Amino acid sequence: MTAAALAGEPSAIYGAGDLGSAEFAVVAGIMQSDARIHLTEAKKTLVHSRLSRRLRAHGLASFRDYVRLVQADPAERAAMVVSLTTNHTHFFREEHHFDHLRSTAMPWLQDRARHQPVRIWSAGCSSGEEVYTIAMCLLGEDPSAAAWLRQGDVRLLATDLSPPVVEATRRGVYSASIVEPVPAPYRNAWMRRVGNDYQMADEARALVTARVLNLFGPWPMRRQYDVIFCRNVMIYFDDAAKAELEERFVQMLAPGGYLYIGHSERLIGPAAARMRSCGHTTYQKPAGSVA
Repeated sequence: MTAAALAGEPSAIYGAGDLGSAEFAVVAGIMQSDARIHLTEAKKTLVHSRLSRRLRAHGLASFRDYVRLVQADPAERAAMVVSLTTNHTHFFREEHHFDHLRSTAMPWLQDRARHQPVRIWSAGCSSGEEVYTIAMCLLGEDPSAAAWLRQGDVRLLATDLSPPVVEATRRGVYSASIVEPVPAPYRNAWMRRVGNDYQMADEARALVTARVLNLFGPWPMRRQYDVIFCRNVMIYFDDAAKAELEERFVQMLAPGGYLYIGHSERLIGPAAARMRSCGHTTYQKPAGSVA
């Protein structure tokens, strides 16, 4: 869930009734408990706009009726949570992280790949541009540079709360305007024209496993990760949720591994004391650390 700002959508066009304070409080409570997303009264207009679509889908005339439905129907409750998260990302976003990945993390990863599996996680992957940027950096600008991946056991995990964007990541198909930021050598090596769109090459998609995952639910992964990207996700959580999630990331990170977070985010709580800053919003878990 690369959750973009909840902002700016007109609500009147949908024709639903008013979203009362009591109903908003229920919605905000569910978002806090299920996704740890903190909704303030300032987001009320946008919540009205987003959820009006759900009212229309169910033929409901009032938010009171919709809240009753959500409280009684787990499937609609999950759909509501997804509808109130927005996914926004693009290829090579915050490029300094990918500069660091190529110059500093990759030599370490290549050495590890000679004798053990390498695992990288894009947490809050949205529609996949981040994880495929990582994949292209690892593959290199020329197919011959990818030999180390073919000879090793390297896998990328992409997770998001929203099933539709996880499916988009699996497909790996993007419009020409979306792939515009991709440097030509990467685009030529690892993307294929499909009509007016581009699809990630088979070798890039084969590296990526995309799964639906709530970051505040159980994590099924058994192996520590060498690199974790979680960028522009935590800005929508309160400090308690941020501290909890960051500490879990540190525990999941292999000693010597790297954590990349969003440009306006920072480590807080126990995680801050356990990680070493090695660039803007780039952190390394000291090699001698224990899980």
